[in-house]
Amino acid sequence: MSTYTLPAARARAAVPPKTAYLIASGDLRESANTAGWPTQAQMEADVTAALGDLGWTVVRANDVDPATGHGFISSQRMGLEVFKTIPTDAPLIVAEAVWQYSHHVLAGLRTHEGPILTVANFAGDWPGLVGLLGLNAGLTKMGKAYSTIWSVDFTDDWFKAGLEEWTETGTITHDASHVRPLGELPATAEVELGRALGDELLADKAIIGVFDEGCMGMYNAIFDDELLNATGIYKERLSQSALYAEMLTVTDAEADAARDWLIDRGMTFRFGTDEETELTEAQVRWQMKMYIAALRIADDFGLDAVGIQYQQGLKDLVPASDLAEGVLNSTERPPVLSRDGSRELFAGRAFPHFNEADEGVAVDALITDRVWRAMGLVPDNTLHDVRWGEEYDGEFVWVYEISGSVPASHLGGWDKAEGWRQGPVFFPAGGATINGISRPGEVVISRVFIADGILQADVFRGSVVELPVEETQRRKDATNPEWPIAHVVLHDVSRDQFMARHKANHAQVVYAPDAETADKALIAKAAMFDRIGIRVNLVGRVEGL
Repeated sequence: MSTYTLPAARARAAVPPKTAYLIASGDLRESANTAGWPTQAQMEADVTAALGDLGWTVVRANDVDPATGHGFISSQRMGLEVFKTIPTDAPLIVAEAVWQYSHHVLAGLRTHEGPILTVANFAGDWPGLVGLLGLNAGLTKMGKAYSTIWSVDFTDDWFKAGLEEWTETGTITHDASHVRPLGELPATAEVELGRALGDELLADKAIIGVFDEGCMGMYNAIFDDELLNATGIYKERLSQSALYAEMLTVTDAEADAARDWLIDRGMTFRFGTDEETELTEAQVRWQMKMYIAALRIADDFGLDAVGIQYQQGLKDLVPASDLAEGVLNSTERPPVLSRDGSRELFAGRAFPHFNEADEGVAVDALITDRVWRAMGLVPDNTLHDVRWGEEYDGEFVWVYEISGSVPASHLGGWDKAEGWRQGPVFFPAGGATINGISRPGEVVISRVFIADGILQADVFRGSVVELPVEETQRRKDATNPEWPIAHVVLHDVSRDQFMARHKANHAQVVYAPDAETADKALIAKAAMFDRIGIRVNLVGRVEGL
């Protein structure tokens, strides 16, 4: 009989009473980890102090690395190693004050048996709550139980009460009274339209082109084919290397013509000469080559929407993808000819782009584009990061921001758009944003996500409001002044209701000309979602349903 050396079973360590372990998932980009660590360290100290007031001890699962100067888990392998030191049944806190790559910790969280609490600071300077929402969505997708909470300074009564509830029960209960199922749809022209568009998609099918999946650790943004195909949508899996190769075939003259088209319509670029810190003409030329290349590849494969990952990979080769993405999402955009010059590609329409290759955005953008165009509306839509917010004049006004890739129509036209250089911490090769302030108006907001093993869509109404110039500038300076901003007021959804419910770091935004039309378009969109088998949840006040 053969004998083998068997691996030693890991001993199940005992957890002292009233003790929680703490980890922090970080970025894959060390420049971001280093820059964000002081904010993270302060946040962890505040959470530790709050637990100390309840008689609890916090054990940090890994020390600060003297070589890097931070304590973030900065890779999936590191996450696996750190989780080996955490008792599997220990109360576990995932503390986030920055953007984080969820896949760094998901393997450990998937098999962890103790109560899990995700917690973030509610601040604008570092996107901790964006990271929190992305992580929460990933846990929701995998069907892993967790609790979540957030705070501005970790001393408010609401936060302290929630934390105490978690220490006593292992869970935190949030108000979900603002969410209801779709229910029976009324017999309206909008419902009939949405159902007909759904039937068309199921019969004829559509293809989304994904330039590499899994952007920035967003496990929640990858939709399994079995779920996606049932809606009539299929993936064309593409490589960003192919996009780069196609960019190399676009001439400088073609790229410069696209740039000049934007300038002729009023867009301004803040050009400088220092490639390391300023926006240059060469950077914008590369971005316009990406725009043209993406459309030509979309034509090659017969795509209905396209998503560029950019992080990681392309960031080390070329400037940011955001300018190209926002131009794609704009009905009014520079014309692009086929390689042989014989025809204009996708003439007269926006071409839906799903930023960061987020497939929840892909489904949403495709459906929105079809519904809005069928209703004779401007279909330009985009995701935003749910970045931050504060009360202003008696109502909570969210800061929705994305790293530059908005359609110009959201800002009021190309003459309201400015190209600022992307920050070198996240965008070493630079590139222009499409910076500006989203115009006031009525919007439909939504998110397609995976929960309970199925595709679901939260659909709700909001208004983009105008704030005084000084307040807008304060909010931009508190976040990323180079990025476009939307001041969003949700209809009958509080800050904490939204945070507790939303299953993504992204929210999809599209305008309608007035409130009545927005309500009708939402109904048509909900009917189309429902027809293709996506469970619809109505969030907040939704007129007509």
